[in-house]
Amino acid sequence: MSVTSKERLIHQYVRERFPDREVQVPHRTTLSKVWREWFGPGGGRQRYVRSAAAAAAAWRPEATVHVSRPGQVVVLDTTPLPVKVLDDVFAEPITVHLTIALDACTHSIVAFRLTPVAESAVEVAMLLRDVLLPLPMRPDWGPETEWPYPGAPAALVAELAGHPVAGLPFFAPETVTSDHGAVYKSHHFVQAAATLGIDLLPARAMRPPDKAACERAFAGIQSLLLELLLGYRGIDIADRGCDPESDATWTLSEMEHLLATWIVKVWQNRRLDQYAPAWDPGGRHSPNTLFTAAAARDGICLEIPPPELYYQLLPVHFVRIDARRGVKIGGLWYGARSPVLEPHRGRLSGRGGRHAGKWAVHRDPRDCRQVFIELDGAWHELFWNGLPPGQEVPAFSDARVGDVLRQAGKAGLKPRSDAQLLPVLLGLVAAKTPVDAWPTQMTRQQKTDRARELARARAAALDRPASAPPPEPSLQEARALHRQATAAVEADRRRRRMAAVPVPPPAPPLLADSVRAKNLFLLPDEEQDTPGAADTDWAGEKS
Repeated sequence: MSVTSKERLIHQYVRERFPDREVQVPHRTTLSKVWREWFGPGGGRQRYVRSAAAAAAAWRPEATVHVSRPGQVVVLDTTPLPVKVLDDVFAEPITVHLTIALDACTHSIVAFRLTPVAESAVEVAMLLRDVLLPLPMRPDWGPETEWPYPGAPAALVAELAGHPVAGLPFFAPETVTSDHGAVYKSHHFVQAAATLGIDLLPARAMRPPDKAACERAFAGIQSLLLELLLGYRGIDIADRGCDPESDATWTLSEMEHLLATWIVKVWQNRRLDQYAPAWDPGGRHSPNTLFTAAAARDGICLEIPPPELYYQLLPVHFVRIDARRGVKIGGLWYGARSPVLEPHRGRLSGRGGRHAGKWAVHRDPRDCRQVFIELDGAWHELFWNGLPPGQEVPAFSDARVGDVLRQAGKAGLKPRSDAQLLPVLLGLVAAKTPVDAWPTQMTRQQKTDRARELARARAAALDRPASAPPPEPSLQEARALHRQATAAVEADRRRRRMAAVPVPPPAPPLLADSVRAKNLFLLPDEEQDTPGAADTDWAGEKS
């Protein structure tokens, strides 16, 4: 915890405990000196000194990337949130991870995600999708948080997005910089970046300055917001209190809403002292003013991606369609009762190359109750064969699918259909137990795992585009009348044109004909010579 945050807490303590007396609180510098005398100097030492020195020696000045416009470089990074939060199911304290996308030019936090477990590739891919999407306004946000940037009116942006847009930049990133974590080097993340047309520029090993802005953003979020919340566990046992888990009061959804509100209202309007632009080093600039200056200089390119982008960013599996059971993804069968597969059952696709004859099926690992396939230009859902018709089954992830298959193998089950695996799944997720009996029937680890699984499934449902409702009969009739009126107007215009010009004008000559007519060095064709002219020439020569 920073000395400034400690000073704020001391002021709050003195104000609440001694409301009637004027107690003088020492200045921040005095507190810093006393704290250093009591607890010793803070800060951490650099690790791997030799490796860092070798990396510094290999650094070349020409390898530096100079950022000059928004979206040119977007930095991604993940860190454990230093605040214990309560899950939305059992109200148990859990640890979540915060992943942010920071624009290197304006230092705007253009997107963020809170995941109840360590981030996966699909969640980072959805974070890239969030960078392209405008942030919708929330019910408790006032008009001061609406779209404030010039060049694109708020009404136009809201019309393109379909909802009122908050004051947070969105754009198509050109380059993404990240560390060498397993998630950022996975095949799925690389494929998602290729789908969006984004270049990957990993940070150099042992070179923190490559992501210094993102690390500084994490420190700013911690010192300006997270240190003041209950349940803060910090990085030192002297700062976290006796029991931060008992102090946790913020739920996962409340923490996500708090971070979104703080980013829009505080971070985007906070002055950047150490990140002033080169063209105005002494000015007062914030992420919003920097984006405004860039928009006034280069303009804003509004390109809102279609909802189908969600399916394209999911992991893809290339499989064959069985005539009776559908498609098999991750050990489970999908689409046995789906009518959209009827014309394609038992047939090969037109795909060639490595996956010749196979069909591309996309699956969200956070919710394995359905998969998605694109047929005839439209996306369709294929539900798990083990789902009972007309009944709700709790969401389960790919990790739960692995547990189900292992438990079925240990029990000696050889199911002929996926419907026989449903009791094993319900036993693992404790869906047969009433909610009131969950705390006594499940251990704390089981409750934590189940709450995290439901949180990921809820995030997957929010990412999934809502199916468009069928148009109302009145709207269909209005569209039909509009088409009839348009056809009638075009027919009347055609009739008046024919009446004004009864004889159509001749077609203009071809370009080749006009060139041949003007060419002085072109010999005439023999069939074009007239016999009278030949006789006259012969007669003159004879005479």
